[in-house]
Amino acid sequence: MYRILTLNNISIKGLDRLPREHFETASDLGHPDAILLRSADLHQQEIPESVLAIGRAGAGVNNIPVAQMTERGIPVFNAPGANANAVKELTIAGLFLAARNICPAWEYACSLQGSDAEMHQAMEANKKRFVGFELPGRTLGVVGLGAIGVQVANTARALGMQVVGYDPQITVGAAWQLDAGVRAAHSVGDVMARADMITVHVPLLDATRGLIDASRLAQVHPGATLLNFSRAEVVDEGEVIKALDDGRLASYVCDFPSNALRGHPQVVALPHLGASTHEAQENCAIMAAEQLRDYLETGNVRNAVNFPEMVMPRGDKGDRLCVVNANVPNMLGQISGLLANAGLNIDDMFNKARERLAYTLVDVEGSVPDAVVAQLRAIDGVLKVRVLR
Repeated sequence: MYRILTLNNISIKGLDRLPREHFETASDLGHPDAILLRSADLHQQEIPESVLAIGRAGAGVNNIPVAQMTERGIPVFNAPGANANAVKELTIAGLFLAARNICPAWEYACSLQGSDAEMHQAMEANKKRFVGFELPGRTLGVVGLGAIGVQVANTARALGMQVVGYDPQITVGAAWQLDAGVRAAHSVGDVMARADMITVHVPLLDATRGLIDASRLAQVHPGATLLNFSRAEVVDEGEVIKALDDGRLASYVCDFPSNALRGHPQVVALPHLGASTHEAQENCAIMAAEQLRDYLETGNVRNAVNFPEMVMPRGDKGDRLCVVNANVPNMLGQISGLLANAGLNIDDMFNKARERLAYTLVDVEGSVPDAVVAQLRAIDGVLKVRVLR
């Protein structure tokens, strides 16, 4: 029986992927085998020694001390793409909000007073203040072509927009899904210079913090629109406000309100609604729960932000060893040599590394004695050893 500590309200459809005959899930469990959460801040909590894995029912993992978990040999799973449609829809809505000046027009309509005739007269006299533009023929620049960026680019193409995209680390799968009409940019600056509207879809990393800064904003067409449904910190907010005030940007649409942005007439700031749909929450919970279950039951790793991707079919001749270790020379030799000395024949073996960490799955014929497990754990550099009987 595996014990899963839930730190947020996790969709029941996700919890249903953890059969009750094999998994206990609750918000107050002691000695959990895994943690399943959404937005709870693990930086402020002590993570029990019993924890083998952490699942985040969402894409970002800024609320999880990933580096610390890596040092402990604990994979951190997320759910990339599970909320992609929800964020894509809101981004497309943001394009329309900006193009048609919908929010200031709505605020104006709400402020109208007097009789219907007087309101109508005022409306007709002032509606020219909210004249916008249509999307077909305009160029959308997409920075980041992951699951969300690809869907945004493809939808914009379907709306008749020209699209230019940039992502130096685009995956083969994403490239296959991308509309053939999307043109490639050579840099973020190239996107800024070529687009009428720019949308950013990148994770928050050291390399992306302040990605849209003064130098890149200086390259935009006068009157361009910037959208940010990624993370607040990927843009330099102060420089965005300067660009709005001097006319380089016509509007900024984002999902991250702040005191600096509040009240600015050219800003639409939504209350972090990107993944706030029932469908997205269900999809994220299902994906995270399935990944936790697969890791706990088979040792397979799918969509971990700090472990290599590893899937090995389970053999039927004996136990499976799951070994997490530092990525240093002779680890495989020590592991296989120790098993050979114990008279254990290796039926299948898979090893991959990711930066400073390596992970090995070993299917053996027969059972692995506890003494062998203790010897494996004693190898210098081994972080964690599990046996799946």
